Amino acid sequence: MDNKVFYKDGKFDQDKAKQAYYNMMDKFGYTIFDELKRPDGPFWAVDFGKGEFTSFGMGGVIWCNETEGYFGHEIYLLPGQNIAEHRHLPTKGKDGQTIRCKIESWQVRHGTVYGFSEVGEPNLDQFPEAKAMLAKCQIPHLKSVHVQKWEADGKVHKLAAPETWHFMQAGPEGAIVFEFATFHDNAGLRFTVPGTAL
Repeated sequence: MDNKVFYKDGKFDQDKAKQAYYNMMDKFGYTIFDELKRPDGPFWAVDFGKGEFTSFGMGGVIWCNETEGYFGHEIYLLPGQNIAEHRHLPTKGKDGQTIRCKIESWQVRHGTVYGFSEVGEPNLDQFPEAKAMLAKCQIPHLKSVHVQKWEADGKVHKLAAPETWHFMQAGPEGAIVFEFATFHDNAGLRFTVPGTAL
């Protein structure tokens, strides 16, 4: 997939990115809700401000993010696409109380995913296909070198430990992943690649 297709006059074209995800959903036989197609709807796509959308980007819908402590998210990844490596730190709420760091679990619904973590023995060399698909901008800053391959088999995979670096990479068909988590506060989000932004 040509990365240039997703940029117009040097700017990321979110509509073209969404269309690529719709095409992937069609291939998976995934129901595309009308809610996802509304121009002002909850579906978004990002290139993390790096201009490398096909290798370093994602799409998604945050269905709920409640301060009472729960979060529901769908993640869309094109073939070989990497989410930016990141971690979640505790934050302070408006009332001054500490909000615990986000804790996450994931279930692959379609396709395959490589789950990267800084927790566990380094084994990236055992996954040459994943190593070959790493986003170039991410390689010099990589902290997560323990890899697991996750299938659409009904299993749920939990963040290895709070506040740890992690990310996902789609397999060759792309992926749709459900995320179940505690409240997400953007103020606690940190990235390894300098200048990464949502």
